Amino acid sequence: MKAPASHSLRRRLLWFVLVAILLAAVLQAVTAYRGALQQADAMFDDHLQQVARSMRSGAPLGMPLKDSDDDAGFDLYVQIWGQDGTPIFRSTHSALPPRAVLGFSDVEANGNRYRVYSLQTPLQTVQIAQNLSARTARARALAARAVLPFILLTPLLMLAVWWVISRSLAPIERARRQVASRAADDFSPLADTDLPDEVRPLVDELNLLFGRVRGAFDAQRNFVADAAHELRSPLTALKLQAQALRRTDDEPAAREAGIARLNQGIDRAIRLVEQLLTLAREEASLAQTDAVAGPIDLQDVVRLAVADVLPLAAHKHIDLGLADNEEGLPVQPVLVTGQREALRMMLRNLLENAVKYTPDSGRVDVSLQLQTDGNESKGQCLLTVEDSGPGIAPEDRSRVFDRFYRSSDVAPETGSGLGLAIVKTIADRHGATLQLDASPRLGGLRVQVRMDTAHP
Repeated sequence: MKAPASHSLRRRLLWFVLVAILLAAVLQAVTAYRGALQQADAMFDDHLQQVARSMRSGAPLGMPLKDSDDDAGFDLYVQIWGQDGTPIFRSTHSALPPRAVLGFSDVEANGNRYRVYSLQTPLQTVQIAQNLSARTARARALAARAVLPFILLTPLLMLAVWWVISRSLAPIERARRQVASRAADDFSPLADTDLPDEVRPLVDELNLLFGRVRGAFDAQRNFVADAAHELRSPLTALKLQAQALRRTDDEPAAREAGIARLNQGIDRAIRLVEQLLTLAREEASLAQTDAVAGPIDLQDVVRLAVADVLPLAAHKHIDLGLADNEEGLPVQPVLVTGQREALRMMLRNLLENAVKYTPDSGRVDVSLQLQTDGNESKGQCLLTVEDSGPGIAPEDRSRVFDRFYRSSDVAPETGSGLGLAIVKTIADRHGATLQLDASPRLGGLRVQVRMDTAHP
C-alpha cells in the first residue's frame, strides 16, 4: 500500500520562505555585483581623465622626458606628443600605438588589451592607458566587497526565519501531542492558549466535536446500562417460569396457564429487544444523511400505520380510525421530507401506545391537518393522535420521552418505556416537534406532531 504524501505545514513554510530568501539574496548579490563593476569602470575612466588633464601643460614633475624603467610595475601607461607630433614622453614597456584616437577607446597590443583615453591641447597630445586585466581584477575585488554583506547576512536571515516559523507553529505541535497522548474516552477540550488566529477556529470546532462525541458516548453508555437492567428482569422472570413448569405436578389446565404466561413473557422480551434495536438504529441515524429521504405523502403513512395497529385495536374492541369531523385527512396530498418507514414506525408507536393504555371498547382517533397560511407550496402539517385512556399526568409529560421511563398512572399495563423514546428520536431526526396534552374530545391523551411541508 502506497504511503500518503507528506503535507507538513512547517516543512512547506520553511521550504518556500527559505527558498524565497535564497533567491532574493542571489538576485540582490548579482545586481550589486554588476552595479559595483559598472561603478568601478566609471571610477577608473574618471581616473584616466583626471590624470590626462593633469598633464595638459607638460610632463608630470619629476617624470623623465625619455624612456624609463622606473614605471615597470605601474598599470598606467603614458604617451605625450608635442604639437608637431614629436614624442615628449613614453612609459617604459608601453606597447601603445603611435597614433591616438581622441576620447576613450579599447586597444589591443602584444596580446594585451588596454583602456585608452586621449586628450589634445594646443601644445601637446596626452594619451593615458590602463591594462584591462589589472583594471578588471580591481573592479572584481571592489564588487566582491559589495556582495560580501549578502553572503554573510543571508544564512543569518534564514536561521532567524526558521526559528520564527518553528516558534509560531509550536502551539499546533503542542495540541497534536495532547490529542496523541489522550485515552480513548478522554473528550476534554483542547487548550487554545497562544494558538494562531488561523488555527483557533479549528481547535474550537474540535472541542465542540469532542463535546458532541462525549454526549453520544455518555448516552450510549447509559443506554447499555439501562438496557442491561431492563433485560435482566424479564429474562429472570422467564427463567423462573420455566423452572416452575419443570417442577410442577399440577393439572393440565394449570400447566397450560403457566405455558401461556411463559409465552407472554417471551413476547414481551422479544418486543423489548426489537425496540432496543430500533432505538439504537434511529439514534445512530441522527448524525447521518438519509440516502432515501425525499418528499412523501404523509396521508399514505397514516393509512399504513393505522392498518398495522388495527388487529391490536380489534382484539380490545377499540374504535381506531380517522376523526369523524373535518380534522380527518386533507383532500390534497400532504408532502413532507423524510423517510417513509421511519415516519410509519413513529406513528405506529404512537397508535400502539394509545391502544395499549386505552380500556377495552375505547376510542383512538387520528387526524392530519394542513396549515399553509395562504401559501400552498409552503407551510406545516399537524398530525394528532387522541385516545380515551387515562392520559398522562402533567408532571410526567416532560419525562415520558426518556428511555425506560413509565408513568405510575399506567401501572396496570406493563411496557418497556421505549415507545415514546423512539417517537422522540424519529421526530428529532425529521425536524418535527412533539406536544402532549389532554384531549378535549376524548378525555385521554392527545399527542401532536408538527412538521414542515415539502415542495411538490
